[in-house]
Amino acid sequence: MKTLIITEKYSQAKDLRAAIGSKFGQILPAEGHLLRLAEPDEVNADWKRWSCTLLKPDGLYPTKPATGGNKAAKLKAIKTALKTCDQVILATDCDREGQLIGQEILDHFSYRGSVQRALFTAQDPKTLRQAFAKLKPNAELRPLYDAAVARQQADQIFNLSLTRAATKTLITPGVRGVLGIGRVKTPTLGIVCLRELEIRNFRPEDYFEVVATAMVKAGTFSMRHAPAAKHRIISRDRAEAIARAAVDHSDPLSVSVKHRRQGPPRLFDLPALQKTCGQRWGWNADKTLSVAQELYDGDGKKLITYPRAEARYLSENQIGDVPAIVGSLLDLRGFAHLEIGKPVIRRGKSGHFSDKALEGVAHHAVVPNVNVLDDLEPRLERLSDDEKRLFALICRSYLAAVMPDYEYRQTVVTLNIPVPGGPAAEFRATGRIPLRPGWKAVYGKGLPEKDRQGNAEQTLPDLTDGETATLTDPKVEAKKTQPPPRYSEGTLVEAMQNAWRFVEDNELRERLKEAKGIGTPATRAEIIKGLKAQNMLMADGKLVVPTPGGLQIFELLHRAVPSLVDPATTATWEMQLDDIVSGRTNYRAVIDGIASMAEELIAVLQKHPGGTVDLGFSASTKGRGRRKQWGKRGASKSASDAKAPRRRQTSKSDQATTRTAKKPGSSPNGKAKTSGSAPTSKMVAYAKSLAGQKSVDLPPGYDQDFATCRQFLDQYAK
Repeated sequence: MKTLIITEKYSQAKDLRAAIGSKFGQILPAEGHLLRLAEPDEVNADWKRWSCTLLKPDGLYPTKPATGGNKAAKLKAIKTALKTCDQVILATDCDREGQLIGQEILDHFSYRGSVQRALFTAQDPKTLRQAFAKLKPNAELRPLYDAAVARQQADQIFNLSLTRAATKTLITPGVRGVLGIGRVKTPTLGIVCLRELEIRNFRPEDYFEVVATAMVKAGTFSMRHAPAAKHRIISRDRAEAIARAAVDHSDPLSVSVKHRRQGPPRLFDLPALQKTCGQRWGWNADKTLSVAQELYDGDGKKLITYPRAEARYLSENQIGDVPAIVGSLLDLRGFAHLEIGKPVIRRGKSGHFSDKALEGVAHHAVVPNVNVLDDLEPRLERLSDDEKRLFALICRSYLAAVMPDYEYRQTVVTLNIPVPGGPAAEFRATGRIPLRPGWKAVYGKGLPEKDRQGNAEQTLPDLTDGETATLTDPKVEAKKTQPPPRYSEGTLVEAMQNAWRFVEDNELRERLKEAKGIGTPATRAEIIKGLKAQNMLMADGKLVVPTPGGLQIFELLHRAVPSLVDPATTATWEMQLDDIVSGRTNYRAVIDGIASMAEELIAVLQKHPGGTVDLGFSASTKGRGRRKQWGKRGASKSASDAKAPRRRQTSKSDQATTRTAKKPGSSPNGKAKTSGSAPTSKMVAYAKSLAGQKSVDLPPGYDQDFATCRQFLDQYAK
C-alpha cells in the first residue's frame, strides 16, 4: 500500500522524517493553508462592485489554490502524490484549523482513498512514533473539520459583507479608507474602547479609612477600620468621629486562629501564559506565543507540549509521566534545592488531571515534554535567554502542580468601638504565619499576602482570644476610588477568553463559559497585532489603548449596530462552533444563522444617516469612491510565521476583510493608483521588516513613493 503523509509545515515534516523515516510512506509538508476561499467576484461577477449586499453564495464558497511563498509548488507536489497513493495520513496540528488545513486539500482534489489521522501534542521522536502507532480513522475527526469549515465560510460571508456595508454607509463618499469589520476583531476593539470610555468618564470619589496602633502584652500591631466598598466612609466628619472614639479605647479582642491550606494554581493554557509573561516581563501576546512556539518545535529543542493550549488540565493518563518529569527537572540546577518527596496527584476539575474537564478540548495544558528528558541538558544549551525564562516558568508551574498544599496559620483580630451618633466601628487586623511552604517553595519568596481589603498582612504578636488591647494614635487616611486599569495585551487576551463576563443574562453567561471566549488561543495575539497595524489600537508602554480613529469607529458602530462590537455576540458564535464538534448542531445551520444575522445588520446600517470616520488617511482622493487601506494586507504577518504558517491563516476570522479591502482604488495586482505621495512611516517600517524576513531587496524609492511601497507590501505580505 502506497501512503502519503501530509504535515502542516516544513518543521513537522522534518521531525517526522527523523522520527519514522520512510516507514509509513512519503512525507510532504503544506505551508499552512495551501488553499483559499474564492473571492466574492469569483463566485458572482455582480459582487465586484462594493454595495450593501449579503455576499452569500448558493452552497459554499469554493476553494482556490493560494499564492505566495512556496505554496503553489507544495500543492502541486501533494496533488501529484495523491494520484498514485492508496492511503493518506494527516499529520497536521490536532486542532480545528489543523484539521481544516489537511482535509481541505483532500476535498479540493476529491480524494477517495483511505485517510488516517495522527494526533500529537509534541514533536519529539518518541511522541511522533507513539502517534503513528495509534492512528485514528480520519472520519472520527469530521465534526472538528465541519466546525472549521463553518468558521471559515461564516467569516467570509460576515466579515466581507459587513466591511462593505460599513464602509459604504459610515464613511463619507470620497474619503479614503476601508472600515474593516471582523467577527473577532471588532468586538476586541469594543472591549478596549469600552474600558477606555469607562476610564475617561470615571469620577473619583473620596472615602476614608482609620488606622490605629493596638497595644497588648506581647507588643504592638496595626488595626484598621476599612469597610467594604458599599459601606465605605464618605464623610470625613464620620471618620474623624471614629478616630476620636478610638483614642485610648480598651476592650477585649476577638481572636480567630485557623489552620488553612491553599492548593497550587492551575497549569498554563496559552492565555494564562500570555497574561503572566506580560505581567512579569512586559511581553506582548505575540512574543509569548513566538517564544513558546520555538520551545515546542524549534530545531533541537522540542521541550514543551503544544503551546496553543485551550485548557489548564492534563489527561488522567498523563499521571504516569509525573515521576519521570519531576525527577528530571529536579536534576536541573535551578530546581535542585526542592524537596518534593512523593508527588501529589490532584484529580478532577478542582485539581490538575481531569478527563472530564478536557471533553471537547483539543489541547491540554502547556507542560514540559516527557519524551525529551534523556537529553535535557543539550537542549537547554540551545535556548536563548527568553526561551530559558519561559521554559523555567512552565517547569515551575508543573512542579507546583504536584507539590503539597501551602499551609499556614491565619489569625484574624477584631475590636468593636462604640461611636457616638452612629454604629460601632470594627477595627481589624490579619496575620499569616507559614507552616509548610508546599508548592510556594518552587517560586521562592513571593509577594506579601493581602487581606480582604487589599492591605498587606502583618506578623502579629502572640494573641489570646479575649485579652485586652488599647488603641493609640488613630489616624484618618483619605483615599480615592480608582478607575479600572487599562488592558495590557495579556489581560486583553484574558478578557477575550472570558467574554461571558460581558453578558448579563445568567443562563447565557453559564453557557458561554464553555465557549472559551472570542477567537482561539492561536489567533488572539494576531487579532491584537492586526488592530494595531490598522491604526485602531496602539501601545502605550505595556498597555493597549484605542487610537482616536479606533475610538471613533467604535462609537459609530456602537450607536448604529451595537451587536457588532459586543463580545457576547461573537462568543455566542464560538459556542455554536463548539456545538458542531459536540454534535448538537450542523455546520450549514451555523453558516446560515450567521449569514442571516449579517443580512439584518446590513439593513440596520443602510438606515444609518452616515458619518465621517477618520482612519488616519488623507482627507480625500481624486477619483470618486476611491478607498485605500494601508497596512491591512500585512496586518497579521510576523517573522514567526515562517515557523508556524498557520498562525497567519487562523486569524482568517478577520482576514476576509483584509483581502477585499484593497479592491476600491486598487489595480488588480494591488498597486495603488495614486503616486507621488509619500508612504506612511508604518508602511516604511513594515517594508523594511518584510525585506529582512524574505531576504529580498527593497525597491528604489520605496520610502518616498506611496505606490512603490504599497506594491512591495502587496507582493511580499502574503
